Amino acid sequence: MKQLFNIGARRLALATLAASAFGTGAQAATITISCGSVGQDFEFCKKFTSEWARKTGHEVKLFTIPNSTTDILALFRQMFAAKSTDLDIVNVDVVWPGVIKDHLLDLKPYTKGIEKEHFPAIVANNTVDGKLLAMPWFTDAGVLYYRKDLVEKYGAKPPTTWEELATTAKTIQDGERAAGNKDFQGFVFQAKAYEGLSCGAVEWIHSYKGGNVVNDKGEITINNPGAVKALKTAASWIGTIAPQGVLNYAEEEARGVFQNGNAAFMRNWPYAWSLGNGADSKVKDRIGVSALPRGGVDGQNAATLGGWQLAVSKYSKNAEAAASLVLYMTSPEVQKERAIKGSYNPTIVSLYKDKEVLAANPFFGSLFEVFTSAVPRPATATGAKYPEVSSAFWNATHDVLSGKATAEDSLRKLEARLKQVKRNQW
Repeated sequence: MKQLFNIGARRLALATLAASAFGTGAQAATITISCGSVGQDFEFCKKFTSEWARKTGHEVKLFTIPNSTTDILALFRQMFAAKSTDLDIVNVDVVWPGVIKDHLLDLKPYTKGIEKEHFPAIVANNTVDGKLLAMPWFTDAGVLYYRKDLVEKYGAKPPTTWEELATTAKTIQDGERAAGNKDFQGFVFQAKAYEGLSCGAVEWIHSYKGGNVVNDKGEITINNPGAVKALKTAASWIGTIAPQGVLNYAEEEARGVFQNGNAAFMRNWPYAWSLGNGADSKVKDRIGVSALPRGGVDGQNAATLGGWQLAVSKYSKNAEAAASLVLYMTSPEVQKERAIKGSYNPTIVSLYKDKEVLAANPFFGSLFEVFTSAVPRPATATGAKYPEVSSAFWNATHDVLSGKATAEDSLRKLEARLKQVKRNQW
């Protein structure tokens, strides 16, 4: 892999190339881009799009989207159905390319092969019917955050199984509450009925060797003993080491509790690292990160593959300028700065050997295998029907966590529901 050039020089070169792509007399375009709204995503988006606009002469407008991935997809599908030209660049969850493939532009004519610098699995994920529908922007996998100081205080170690986590979390929780912090929780995670719960449940089930919801062949495999064990285990956390309120937590709610010093453990994505170590964080410099626990001693570590891509809407009136901005936003220089300042996992392999990136995010190196072998949700196998599959899955899981159904009954009903969704084929 080639050595990365000086960031400023490379950026200027990229922007100059982008500007020259339109010819000397090309008219300035206004490009509207949707940016993430979680963590520092929006601020980074504003910074880098402004930089590109200054150097190319184009104008960029930011399109505000909801926090929930479920709501974002619903909004985009509504806009695509109307063939709206209001949005040029869309941010695409890793599970969406097969769902919205008919509305995205093939980026291959614009990339000049630059996608070869990115993780091949993510490029393959973003390629449908031979078309590169999105450029990798950052990748993600679930990780376990823990309070280093409290784990040490109570003579424990970072847990390697879910059973160990429950025991250690209860010990720390009881101790901290006895010491006066009545709001202290053992473990916080995403248990709201939305896509984030599908991510967590895939991790639990895979860790207990319960496979996935649907396997690579498209077979519905969710109703099995490993999956039952996983959901029973997760349900046992509610009201013991996790608050009842966790049933309404997404990423930011969990981060808020942990960052305010009120939780021993948290399941979240890598973005929470830089915020947890920010100047205003009550747990700054006291956070450890490890792989998510195994399902028992015979289980396996499992982290759900997450991450976002940038794509150009097929209905954009300024496709060339939009593609130029996508390539700029996903470039090594921008990804490096986002990694250092925002702990966003790069999709460019060489950045995992970059000393500055590793200094800012030590776990990028130690958990490299977690990120490269993350478990995908069953989006490829189920294609356009994935949103229905995931919705049925997270609702079935939420019913178990909230005590509305047993794991056995819920998974049996889920299996029947998925057969209805599949009918003859996905």
